[in-house]
Amino acid sequence: MLAIYKKELMQYFHSMIGFVFLAFFLVIVGIYTWAYNLAGGLGNFEMTLDSIYFLFVLLIPILTMRIVAEENHQKTNQLLYTAPVSVTRIILAKYFAVLTLFLIGVGVISFYPLLLCQYGSDVRLASAYSSIIGFFLFGAACIAIGVFISSLTESQVIAAVVSFIVLLMTFLMSNITGMLPTDALTQCMILAFVWLLVSFIAYNIMQNIVVMAAIAVLGELAIWIVYFAKASLYESLVTNILNVLAISTRFDEFSLGILHYDAIVYYVSISALFVFLTIQMIKRKRFS
Repeated sequence: MLAIYKKELMQYFHSMIGFVFLAFFLVIVGIYTWAYNLAGGLGNFEMTLDSIYFLFVLLIPILTMRIVAEENHQKTNQLLYTAPVSVTRIILAKYFAVLTLFLIGVGVISFYPLLLCQYGSDVRLASAYSSIIGFFLFGAACIAIGVFISSLTESQVIAAVVSFIVLLMTFLMSNITGMLPTDALTQCMILAFVWLLVSFIAYNIMQNIVVMAAIAVLGELAIWIVYFAKASLYESLVTNILNVLAISTRFDEFSLGILHYDAIVYYVSISALFVFLTIQMIKRKRFS
């Protein structure tokens, strides 16, 4: 596992992707730090991070697009399937390699609050560093999503585009939910449509039409039976579910300097879930 981790991490610097990522990341953070904290005279570094987390939508797809898709395209994934190392360790090594690269950038900006203290006395270090912790956890969750999407395709371009769209949708989720009707019938119809999508994804994973049909039919029956039995349960249900999936909203607490354990657990859970799904996807391809 350690050998794979080192290989993956060094590949980012041999291909210049690592240098380009760190340069772009640090330049953008530096510009916003100068504009908000130095030129603007604000000591709140957490507000600077709150203004730049859009970087994840742009940078994470580029960072994760090759991590599994390249293996699928070059057919070197066959070596992974037959390697003496378990699939779990291989995917964890790849994920931690990307996470280490991101951590290097976060480690550099961790010195910014200390530098700001040299120019003013109103810098709140506790709030700044709680925001940095949240920024790292937020990035780790986005990286896990990108790694999972990369495992679904052989094309790095498709992996990057789909990751961009998915991350953008999670960022806009809170705005989208505000536009959805909250009446029970509309929410039930939306949930029924989403369940069909879930069934289609299950078919792509298991390649079993019988299982997919059973999941789709039983799920649709359950959704509509509950609706006719007690329609009030569906009022704002999908809206509440989408709000849970809006991962960017959890960062608001960190940007306010609040270190809540539920937000930490949320981001760690998202990261673990998508790494787990990536492992299961690779295992399915291995045994098929």
